[in-house]
Amino acid sequence: MKEKAYHILQTVFGYNEFRPVQLDIVLAVLEGRDCLALLPTGGGKSICFQVPALAMEGICVVISPLIALMKDQVDNLRKRGVLAAAIYSGMGKREIDTVLDNCIYGNYKFLYVSPERLKTEIFIERFKRMKVNLIAVDEAHCISQWGYDFRPPYLEIANIREYHPNVPCLALTASATLQVKDDIIDKLQLKSPAVYVRSFTRKNLSYAVRMAENKLEKAIEILRKVPGTAIVYVRNRKGTKEIASILNQMGISATFYHAGLENEVRESRQNEWKKNQIRVMVATNAFGMGIDKPDVRSVIHLDLPENLENYYQEAGRAGRDEKKAYAVLITHQQDLQVLEERAKMAYPPVEFLKKVYQSLANYYRMAVGSGMMSSFDFDLATFAGTYNLEVLMTYNALKVLQEEGLLELNESFFSPSSLKFMIDQSKLYEFQIANAKLDPLVKILLRTYGGELFVEFLKIQESKLAKSMGLAERDLIKMLEYMDQVGVISYNKRKDQPQITFLTERYDAGKLPLNLKRIEERRMNAISKAQSMIAYVKNDGICRANQISYYFGEVSDLSCGICDSCVSKKKYLDKGEEQVRKKIIQTLSEGKEFSLYTIQEIPGLKNDQTTIGILREMEDEGLIMSEPSGNYKLKH
Repeated sequence: MKEKAYHILQTVFGYNEFRPVQLDIVLAVLEGRDCLALLPTGGGKSICFQVPALAMEGICVVISPLIALMKDQVDNLRKRGVLAAAIYSGMGKREIDTVLDNCIYGNYKFLYVSPERLKTEIFIERFKRMKVNLIAVDEAHCISQWGYDFRPPYLEIANIREYHPNVPCLALTASATLQVKDDIIDKLQLKSPAVYVRSFTRKNLSYAVRMAENKLEKAIEILRKVPGTAIVYVRNRKGTKEIASILNQMGISATFYHAGLENEVRESRQNEWKKNQIRVMVATNAFGMGIDKPDVRSVIHLDLPENLENYYQEAGRAGRDEKKAYAVLITHQQDLQVLEERAKMAYPPVEFLKKVYQSLANYYRMAVGSGMMSSFDFDLATFAGTYNLEVLMTYNALKVLQEEGLLELNESFFSPSSLKFMIDQSKLYEFQIANAKLDPLVKILLRTYGGELFVEFLKIQESKLAKSMGLAERDLIKMLEYMDQVGVISYNKRKDQPQITFLTERYDAGKLPLNLKRIEERRMNAISKAQSMIAYVKNDGICRANQISYYFGEVSDLSCGICDSCVSKKKYLDKGEEQVRKKIIQTLSEGKEFSLYTIQEIPGLKNDQTTIGILREMEDEGLIMSEPSGNYKLKH
């Protein structure tokens, strides 16, 4: 099995060696064991399920809440010649149908699915018929209400396991406290799991907190001191553009990134930064998921993250090449107050939650009892403006409704147009004869994309097709839409906007099944996490790497030696040691001799471990010597 795992790692993924713990996890999965793996950001979680899944017969079902990450992994696997597919909100029913059929009858190796899909009848019925070899649960902390990103649909995972009771389950996360770790094992019903925890300590990453009135000025100072690629995280979209502009004016090459930009813009900026054509990426936390750029030398936060889990993940994007890197949090006193206030506001009053839900139902004209799994384009500012709702409070309400399993709110992600023929070749030929104007379009589709269009949905580019036919793009789209209406093709237009999905049939807003006890516990949990973040900022005595490790339940007696707390402590000790050395030289220069027994008679010297250590060092260095009597004297 080990040889097979190495063969797949090298031939499919192009790596010679597994990272620490990866091989242990792979072998445990291949033995059929349930596993829980806590690997830090950049620890290579995907290899842990992709390698064993490829080594076994059948398909691996990967559950993940991050659509952008799912799409990235599917694209990367396909580039390596591995058949993989994904199902997420916003996809058409016919497309989902085709993907699930291919997972039963085709030789697909991976199906990525968002947790919200797990309880739909269409998924369950097909899942029962799949030859599943592994269930991989990414971002497994989402199953715990004590985690920082609770998703009730994750609780459905234990239910689907009963259809394939002998299939192992691998739960993966980058950051989980002891309480969350226990919750994952319990809620996923992991049987005698093998638990692998890679240390949360990153030996090469220097953590620091800087209090500053002018935060940007301090950031520029750091960027000038620390060469190399950097990420600067800020909270709001407007700030990304303004700060990138100022950095460029100061001669520091920068661009900005947030979820509101068009996909092409996001992609080109990301690539320029990855290729080192641009040095600094100023971004909201929408940037970074799945970006494995190893040579980031500094990650600077100008706004406080909501909790230490988020901070650890974002800061951990620095120094993945194991070389020295810096994670610097720049803040001031007012930020600390705002963070705690924001945590208290994260769970709006029940009446406001109902008002937002009712407004959504009105906005999309949904009748009570309808709309289950319906997805819509969603613009928060437009929606809030339409119903005169405060934007931040509305966003928080939507997140609570998501935590309650009623809605799913996706940040904008790019999904290209896709198309599949819904009739066989003979029927298509009849259609071409009866619709001469559409015949050239059918021919160019077949010439460009081939017979695969009869088997699965393929990505298409309307602009290229229109150019080939000498048509305006809008005219080509009208033709495709007509063919979709008459059932010849299934055509899904590209999406580049946030999506909102109703996960249940629409309720009467007055009778929303809200778990008030859980909402209150989550509110207190958010406040507690904000307080832990504040404690991290205020701490200047404990090693920062240790403080993060303690938070995640890992105890370490060894300080990192490179964070700001360790460095300032070392300077303090060095200064004290220097004073002791000077006192010893001065005393012996004046002809006063002393031994370890009489040292305390000399003002300013003590018979303690520090002084004894310094005397030994000075002897080794040839500065002093001890006589047979035990007295020290200068060595001339």
